[in-house]
Amino acid sequence: MSSSSSSSSTTTTTTKVVDEAKDVKNAKEAVTAPEAAASDTTAAKDNGKKDKKKKKKKKSKKRKHDGKDDKKSKKSKKKWGWANGGNLTGSSKRIGHELAEISLDPPANCSAGPKSDDNMYDWVATVRGPDGSPYENGTFFLDIHFPTDYPFKPPKVTFRTRVYHCNVASGGQICLDILKDNWSPALTVSKVLLSIASLLTDANPRTCKLI
Repeated sequence: MSSSSSSSSTTTTTTKVVDEAKDVKNAKEAVTAPEAAASDTTAAKDNGKKDKKKKKKKKSKKRKHDGKDDKKSKKSKKKWGWANGGNLTGSSKRIGHELAEISLDPPANCSAGPKSDDNMYDWVATVRGPDGSPYENGTFFLDIHFPTDYPFKPPKVTFRTRVYHCNVASGGQICLDILKDNWSPALTVSKVLLSIASLLTDANPRTCKLI
């Protein structure tokens, strides 16, 4: 009897200890759960703040970049005297727009602009000799004259730099279809300069009669 009684009491004691341990564990979990939730909420808030800061930085950078482009365009307009669009003819407005474009985003290895502040119909341009061509590392100057009915008629483009080429006359005249019969008002000075640079690489003697 005594052995069974002691065994029963031992089992009861063990059960109580286990139950007490479970109660302690549950109590700890109940205490730590809100703390963990609070820390997760704080971390989420911090991440949200960081994301907002990054977005603000990106926006400020974009505004600065756009502001630089606007300032550049305004300087170009002021420099060449065509800021007051209402006082310009259709051709001079078009030339002014092309000047702004070529100033901000010039074609590869090319540049162009008016010879003086007083006359926007006469430009000077440069074209660098294309890599891999006989004209590589050379810099060639060209004169560009816009007619008063531009862009409905092509500009007159001639080489100032003497160049030996089957599509360029001794006087600098260029045999290029887009400067003659294949001209379109959709074309621009930038596209013309790129075509001339391409002509230095790929001569086309069969399609032209030089004067």
